[in-house]
Amino acid sequence: MARQSISFTEPNDKWLNEQVDNQEYSSKSEVVNDLIRQARNQQIEIDWIKAKLEKAEKSGFTNDSKEQILAQAKSLNE
Repeated sequence: MARQSISFTEPNDKWLNEQVDNQEYSSKSEVVNDLIRQARNQQIEIDWIKAKLEKAEKSGFTNDSKEQILAQAKSLNE
């Protein structure tokens, strides 16, 4: 595992410490890694939405229902 040295603002450091103190996480590193994982997953969803929008703009209209579109979006999280 790569080691990094990073600095936090006081409010962010306080929040990180609270997460560890509340036993949500065992260390600040664990909190930061979880936040990065969440951001990466969020970026995957954003990229998927962008791709769907670009495809829709180029193709015109879709025959998919809003329920089908929602189901497709939710399947990304599985």
